[in-house]
Amino acid sequence: MQSVQLPDYPFDGHRFEARPGVHMHYLDEGPRDGEIVLMLHGNPSWSYYWRHLVLGLRDRYRCIVPDHVGMGWSDKPDDARGAVPRYDYTLASRVEDIGALLAHLRIDGPVTLAVHDWGGMIGFGWALEHMPQVKRLVITNTAAFPLPSDKPMPWQIALGRDYTVGEWIIRGFNAFSAGASWQGVETRMPADVRRAYVAPYDTWANRISTVRFMQDIPLGPKDRAWPLLEAAGKRLPEYADRPAFMGWGLKDFVFDHHFLAGFRAALPQAEVMAFEDAGHYVLEDKHAVLVPAIRTFLDANPL
Repeated sequence: MQSVQLPDYPFDGHRFEARPGVHMHYLDEGPRDGEIVLMLHGNPSWSYYWRHLVLGLRDRYRCIVPDHVGMGWSDKPDDARGAVPRYDYTLASRVEDIGALLAHLRIDGPVTLAVHDWGGMIGFGWALEHMPQVKRLVITNTAAFPLPSDKPMPWQIALGRDYTVGEWIIRGFNAFSAGASWQGVETRMPADVRRAYVAPYDTWANRISTVRFMQDIPLGPKDRAWPLLEAAGKRLPEYADRPAFMGWGLKDFVFDHHFLAGFRAALPQAEVMAFEDAGHYVLEDKHAVLVPAIRTFLDANPL
């Protein structure tokens, strides 16, 4: 990590043992008594996705930003039978990890849940048992309900989810992380930023989670993650009484207007900023606009 240049990421990370032999890396920035913003990234990114928002909030807000196991600077254990340590790369494991992190930090009070990509399924999955703690929502290009019936599964995702050749391409060539750093934005990332996004995934072994996330995408009742996703989707309208902010890149080829429409239907009072000229990594394309807007939203809706 020390040898990698990480623009706009001047943070001292922390590590804790989320489960025996498996350590998670996380950021804990801002005053200890500040209102807590829990920021959950997706695949194939890591806590680096949230850096601009952390920098824009940490003077007042306490920003907790984990790297999911297998992602960023967290450990990347194998999931083979007999591996020691071994990690089961499932949505349920991710939810348990968030609970373990918050318990480690002795956080059991109000939080703002900020999510992106898989962070939505993880965050709202965790919130199923902790709904009273979630007082505000910040939602960016994600899902917390099943694939809308009128949204086709993109072939790029199906390739990684369902075909062995997809796994070989992703793990052999870092195709998903590298591809997302190009295709996930409408404004080209500077080369050093692109390198920072892909830096944690520099070997076959270190790319295990980028493909396991894809293979865990729940599309129906036969998939392991389906019960959590289905339950989260059913309960999403229960957050309609809480302040919510949505920042959306409409050029996202996965979490496009279909998913934004689903969130708007469930949370009709939410403040929405949607951009025709932004992609999946909306905080890359539009951080100059979104960070102050999110700060204003939080300041205007104190806990």
